[in-house]
Amino acid sequence: MSATSHQQHRRRRTYALVATAAGLATAGALAAALPATASPAPSGKGGHTSRYQDVQLLSFNDLHGNLEPPSGSSGRVTELQADGTTKTIDAGGVEYLATHLRQAREGNAYSVTAAGGDMVGASPLISGLFHDEPTVEALNKLKLDVTSVGNHEFDEGSKELARLQNGGCHPTDGCYSDKKFKGADFPYLAANVLSEKSGKPILKPYWVWKKKDVKIGFIGVTLEGTPGVVSAEGVKGLKFKDEVETINKYAKELQRQGVKSIVALIHEGGFPASTSYNYDCDSGSAGSGVSGPIVDIAKNITPAVDALVTGHTHNAYACTIPDPSGKPRTVTSASSFGRLYTDTTLTYDRRTGDIARTSVKSANHVVTRDVAKAPDMTALISKWNTLAAPIGNRPIGYISADIVKDGTESPLGDLIADAQLAYGKELDPETDLALMNPGGIRAPLTYAAQGAEGDGVVTYAEGFTVQPFSNTVNLQDLTGAQLVQVLKEQVSGTNAASPKILQISAGLTYTLDLTKSGADRVVTDSIKLNGAAIDPAATYRVAMNNFLAGGGDGFTTLGQGTNPLVGTDDLTVLQKYLTANSTPTSPIAPPAADRITVVQ
Repeated sequence: MSATSHQQHRRRRTYALVATAAGLATAGALAAALPATASPAPSGKGGHTSRYQDVQLLSFNDLHGNLEPPSGSSGRVTELQADGTTKTIDAGGVEYLATHLRQAREGNAYSVTAAGGDMVGASPLISGLFHDEPTVEALNKLKLDVTSVGNHEFDEGSKELARLQNGGCHPTDGCYSDKKFKGADFPYLAANVLSEKSGKPILKPYWVWKKKDVKIGFIGVTLEGTPGVVSAEGVKGLKFKDEVETINKYAKELQRQGVKSIVALIHEGGFPASTSYNYDCDSGSAGSGVSGPIVDIAKNITPAVDALVTGHTHNAYACTIPDPSGKPRTVTSASSFGRLYTDTTLTYDRRTGDIARTSVKSANHVVTRDVAKAPDMTALISKWNTLAAPIGNRPIGYISADIVKDGTESPLGDLIADAQLAYGKELDPETDLALMNPGGIRAPLTYAAQGAEGDGVVTYAEGFTVQPFSNTVNLQDLTGAQLVQVLKEQVSGTNAASPKILQISAGLTYTLDLTKSGADRVVTDSIKLNGAAIDPAATYRVAMNNFLAGGGDGFTTLGQGTNPLVGTDDLTVLQKYLTANSTPTSPIAPPAADRITVVQ
């Protein structure tokens, strides 16, 4: 549910590149030529067989069921220009992703498509309403060969993940058509997700792609910290093991089977120094332009692994990070929501069975919307939209302008927190405030009409896209001292390096001083509720979703609340608030987002 999971990492060593870094068009690629002994790839018509064979690896990550083009900033990417300026490009939508991938495969006899997790979960209505069966169908049509699991694959628990893999009708909602859901044509890999009972992976740990005499092994893992970003019910009965230890273990197993070319699919990621998708994060030295959990992971994974496809942080990068032997190794991530795909060339050495690492090239490409739509995807979207339309097209509120989710404190975050406070007061008039995790807000509310509903109309489908988790809104008691500690946990502990700023309801105010470090960044004396200082000994009734109530996102103190009361789901709460507080002639204006005073 959180957008990222950031952990402290050791200071990075820097290494000189073994070849000149590629330009912007192939950001992060090593531009070294093929080994001197290379000869042209075989034509497939017999005769001479080259020692070296280029294999195209197409990859993407964090699709999150975005079959239709995402709206607002979720449907745009930033491109760095030659003169140093940037421009934004509309991107995403599986009708366009399918066309781009199919065009990219043309002329590449050896092509494999892989993904880095979070294909489903936190999905818009067209997929989420049907437990993401539409997305699995779309991925089958995209000819996805393999994916790792991500944390969101566990939103509905391991049994539902197994159903997505193996098929069958939903245990509660049944079948959505006269055809039984057949499941994924591709394997989900979960090497580091073990059953507590058996101690074995719940799904395949690895998979081997073969074409003629070429074979490449894929190992798939999700972040070890998955239990901290998924509801407790979703990970019940599961153990999540260390990513590096797991990958190294299965790399040895693959080598014992004679598979020497290996790619790791890792649902954990990094933070590039620039938000432009084509930023060259090798421009200083190998991997110097990217930070975050993936750096330490990459530096410790055995050199037997030839490339890393990553995800989770929703960022874009295609660069190199030194492996334990000091040699640069390609590490990629293709943003999120199907806005980018990565095209990596792996040069397979038939003599050794391994990848010629110095010739690896990789670049991210925009899924632009200026290409023809794939007709089979248009038909798939139409089929599921027809089923969803009676529910999705219903108006639930009216807004006067875009209500965005960006910023330390966002207008949409304020709106959702206010909705949860209003609902909390319905359950218990003594409710004092509400807290909302920013990672649970998945999209903005846009003023422009998405369909035929008209500008300013918020439909159920749009609300679902904002809050797709079906979390419940709960109440619990916290002492004033605990409430202060919760606010400090935003910028300390597991959130020290990558703060998670809770969205707060009206009446709660404080100062966030970013010139300080750790927990001191939340100024204790500034924390007030309705103008009064927080009393450490007093009891406060707090509304929040069940994810936070379980201590999610590093807010362990929220897991210590007392006198719990479980309410209805968060989308219903948002819907009630919008309906009660807006009309076509009196729409809701974006909140001012002025409850947190930020000192830079």
